[in-house]
Amino acid sequence: MSEEANPFESLQEQIDDAAAYVDVPGDVLERFKHPERVLETNLTVEMDDGSLSVFKAFRSQFNGDRGPYKGGIRYHPGVTRDEVKALSGWMVYKCAVVDIPYGGGKGGIVVEPRELSMTELERLTRSFAKELRPVIGEDRDIPAPDVNTGQREMNWIKDTYETLENTTAPGVITGKAIESGGSRGRVEATGRSVMLTAREAFDYLGKEIEGATVAVQGYGNAGSIAARLIESELGADVVAVSDSSGAIHHPDGLDTAAVRAHKDETGTVTGYPEAESELTNEELLTMDVDLLVPAALENAIDGDLAEDVAADVVVEAANGPLTPDADDVLTERGVHVFPDILANAGGVTVSYFEWVQNRQRFYWPESRVNDELERHIVEAFDGLTSAYEDNDLPNFRTAAYVVALQRVYRAYSEGGTWP
Repeated sequence: MSEEANPFESLQEQIDDAAAYVDVPGDVLERFKHPERVLETNLTVEMDDGSLSVFKAFRSQFNGDRGPYKGGIRYHPGVTRDEVKALSGWMVYKCAVVDIPYGGGKGGIVVEPRELSMTELERLTRSFAKELRPVIGEDRDIPAPDVNTGQREMNWIKDTYETLENTTAPGVITGKAIESGGSRGRVEATGRSVMLTAREAFDYLGKEIEGATVAVQGYGNAGSIAARLIESELGADVVAVSDSSGAIHHPDGLDTAAVRAHKDETGTVTGYPEAESELTNEELLTMDVDLLVPAALENAIDGDLAEDVAADVVVEAANGPLTPDADDVLTERGVHVFPDILANAGGVTVSYFEWVQNRQRFYWPESRVNDELERHIVEAFDGLTSAYEDNDLPNFRTAAYVVALQRVYRAYSEGGTWP
C-alpha cells in the first residue's frame, strides 16, 4: 500500500480536474477549494469516575453560496482537521449534484465511542452542542449523523440547542428519531441511493444487475442497507461483505439481513456460520465481482490496490473511498466508478426532506419520501451521464464535479461579492 492520501488534497485535486472543463475564473476557483471557516475546540468532559477528559472537536463550514451549511458529525479516533475540511467540501458538491439548496459542512470529535459509557457520550455530545450553538441554526448550519453517530446523538444536540436558546427548532439538526421530528425513510436513505445508483448504472452500461455478483466493504448503516436493497429489490447476489474485523464470502450469495443480525449480536460479520470462507478487506476489494461497493472510510483503495481491483463497476457508498491515484488507475483500466457525491447523496437528500417537514410542521409518509428520493437520484444520474457524454469527460466523477461546480459558480455569480 502506498502512503495514505490527504483527503483535503484529494478534494482539491478533484475540483481542479473538473475545473478544466468549466469556465470558472482562477481566483473564484481558489475560493471554492477552501472552507470559509473552521471551528476547532477542546471539550472537557467529566467521566463516570469523576475524572476529566479532553476531546478535540471540529466543525468546518465550507461554502454557503447555495444555502445553509449541511453535513454530519462523526465520532472516530481518526478524525482530523483536514478530514473534516475535505468532508465539508464534498458535501458542497454532493448537495449541488443532486440540486438541493444547501452548502457544505462537517463536524467530528476525536474519540473512540466504544470506550465511553452512554452517560459519558451524552455529556460529550451536549458539550459539543454547546460549542456549536453560536454557529448552527435552521438557516445557518444544519448538522446530521455520520460515522458512529445516529438518532440518539442528534436528539441530544437538538435538546441542548433548544434548551439553551429557549425555543423549539426541530430543523436545527436532521437524522432525528421520528418522535423528535425525524423523517420516515431517513435511516435507509443512504443505502437506498446507493442501490438506485447501482440500478441506473447497470442500465446505462447495458448490464444485467439481476444475478450480478456484489461485494460490499463496510457493513455499517450504509453498507448493510445498500447490500440488503441490492439483494432484495434488484435481485443481485451479495457474495462478500466486510467490516473492520474482516470479510466473509459465499459464492452463491449471503443472506444480507441474517449477516446484519449476526453483526448486531456479535459486533462483527466474521464468524457468520453460513459463510463459506473468511477473507481480508483487501481480498474483498480485489474480488472478481460485477459490482464493488466501498462503504467504509476514505482512502480504502489507493493507486497500488486499484491495479488489482477486478470489479467491472464501483459504486461508492463511503465518502472518498478512492484516492486520486486510484481514480486514475481505474479510469485507465476502463472500470466504471460512480462517485460518492451522487451514490451516497440519499442521506443528505432525505435530510433536506426532514428539514422541509420540520419547517412546515407537516410530515410525509415513507412512500412519498422514497418516491421523492428516487426522483432526485435518477434526475441527478441523468444529469451526470449527460455531462459525461456532452463534454467527452474521462470518468463519471469528473462529470459529477462539472455539474456541481457549474451550479455553485452560478449561485456565487448571482449573489456577487460582499465587500
